[in-house]
Amino acid sequence: MNDVVQLNPTADETEDEPKLKTTSTRTVGTTADRLKSFIMRIERLEEDKKGIADDIKEVFGEAKGEGFDVKVLRKVIALRKKDPEERAEEEELLELYMSAIGE
Repeated sequence: MNDVVQLNPTADETEDEPKLKTTSTRTVGTTADRLKSFIMRIERLEEDKKGIADDIKEVFGEAKGEGFDVKVLRKVIALRKKDPEERAEEEELLELYMSAIGE
């Protein structure tokens, strides 16, 4: 089995003095394959996320085209994501602050 010398600094090592660790080529290859797999999965998910973001942007554009205020739609969506208790508390604080400044 081929051995490969690999730098693997641990938490107690300084950047100036990393210790060398010997691992088998098979282990390094397997680790590299796993790393490549993670990277490829993340890249695919990033592509999916961009596609979904484009779809959402398109829907907001459609809503705007029909006369809806996109800023208000975003606020409604944000409010709906919140727990009702959290939302009620936030509304109470908003009212309190507004009355405190005379609004």
